[in-house]
Amino acid sequence: MTPQEILSTYGPREAMEYDVVVVGGGPSGLATAIRLKQLAAEKGGEVSVCVLEKGSEPGAHILSGAVMDPRAMNELFPDWKERGAPLNQEVNGDDLLVLSETGSSRTPDWLVPRNFHNHGCYVVRLGSVVKWLGEQAEALGVEIFPGFAAAEVLYNDDGSVKGVATGNLGLGKDGEPTDHFQIGMELHAKYTVFAEGARGNLGKQLLAKFKLTEGKDPQTYAIGVKELWEIDPAKARPGLVVHTAGWPMTDDTFGGGFLYHLEDNKVTLGFVIGLDYQNPWMSPFDEMQRWKTHPAIRAHLEGGKRLGYGARAINNGSPQALPKTVFPGGALVGCDAGYMNAARIKGSHAAIKSGMLVAEAAFEALAAGRSGDELSAYPKAFEASWLNEELQQTRNFKLWFKKSPLMGKLMTGIEQWLLPKIGIASPPWTLRNSTPDHAKLRPAAEMPKISYPKPDGQITFDKLSSVFVSNTNHEENQPAHLTLKDNSVPVQINLAKYAGPESRYCPAGVYEFVKNNDGGDRLQINAQNCVHCKTCDIKDPTQNIVWVTPEGGGGPNYAGM
Repeated sequence: MTPQEILSTYGPREAMEYDVVVVGGGPSGLATAIRLKQLAAEKGGEVSVCVLEKGSEPGAHILSGAVMDPRAMNELFPDWKERGAPLNQEVNGDDLLVLSETGSSRTPDWLVPRNFHNHGCYVVRLGSVVKWLGEQAEALGVEIFPGFAAAEVLYNDDGSVKGVATGNLGLGKDGEPTDHFQIGMELHAKYTVFAEGARGNLGKQLLAKFKLTEGKDPQTYAIGVKELWEIDPAKARPGLVVHTAGWPMTDDTFGGGFLYHLEDNKVTLGFVIGLDYQNPWMSPFDEMQRWKTHPAIRAHLEGGKRLGYGARAINNGSPQALPKTVFPGGALVGCDAGYMNAARIKGSHAAIKSGMLVAEAAFEALAAGRSGDELSAYPKAFEASWLNEELQQTRNFKLWFKKSPLMGKLMTGIEQWLLPKIGIASPPWTLRNSTPDHAKLRPAAEMPKISYPKPDGQITFDKLSSVFVSNTNHEENQPAHLTLKDNSVPVQINLAKYAGPESRYCPAGVYEFVKNNDGGDRLQINAQNCVHCKTCDIKDPTQNIVWVTPEGGGGPNYAGM
């Protein structure tokens, strides 16, 4: 591969040529790269593959519950146990709790809906699994470039995707090169696979450019706020999976909690809130802190110590909202496409499977001498896959809860408990949604204010101390990666009409309204705090905030998460 020199805004930049470039070193991206190399070895061919990962290493930016269904891993590496994959703790118990403010009721095992069954799954630290996948990929000859963020999609003259360019390093806050400036690189490929996770920066651009969402429902999202604890050994129950519904959510908000017992006296827990919530006074971070004070949750944590914190937007994964996943020269996989089973609270198996499917389509195309066209075999393979079958079974889950919590519980019981009992795998009806999440927010004057208790520093915490244990760091002298289309909108519209919701929906204290010397208000953006959750890009009611990639290597470092 001979570097070429390409002109950019700041002068010539090198270009490297690959058969396939993968943007994102998460489960879907690494599965894509691994499967390509496996196929090349099986068929006696050669495929050059590189993976760009904006985190400091594979797994650094990965955040998930996580209870992992090993079905896709079994297909990717049938011998994953012998290879030492960190799927160490098999699930041995499911508790589905319905919470009131002070009490809880456990759903009898025989009444637990199919989507909450976790037999045969594993409680994992997904960051560790991804790090292991990275090691397997490199052993197969995949080139992984950690700390390099793909910042720009490149196009050929015919409009097909040519590859990507990494972001420049060493630009100052004013956008001008500093003494440490390093120009980005271009990576050209016959096919480029985008695996950036939910609400990917480049994926969002591709959805718009190629009109991939035409005829589809708007994608719906949630924010997951998560912590890792070390608990009293006497309370450890390795393999226990706890899910909660009810308190502290009100009747008009979709949300629920999870608490999973890992090995080594560790517990991973968190709260998920649908980003279609209406009340601008709501703070997902503070709802999660309040949830931990419930006796059923506090009982696991008292006497323990919080080790880590993080937050991430996740998508709903309903087939009604899945975009077209291919376009000339590239494809979307994993949560960049929207493959997430919200009803099962699982996405890693879907990510791995989608990566394998696109790899098989790309390998076939490369073997036939093709490049730059649509990998039509990929969506066709998805349609025939167990992943599509699984997502079809749960396609109405969140949409029933949009109607009301009572309707959600009733219809989940019918679709995920009753219908399978009588031999109907997938519901014979389909719900549709026409309203994006940001449009659901109502004016502050129409909604009740929410008063959150002060953190106690033992069970509950504030945002800044939480960001500290997420190991988040950004080079301070760089252009802000949280950008505004119009600087006047935050005060004139968001603050005036919605009481400044960005100061509450952000789980990292990035946005705060402060007073100017003249007594007026302004929005201050503390970009260094950003944990890359993408909530602002989704929930901003005016869609004025645009999240772009910061310098590679910046952001959280989710050790052990």
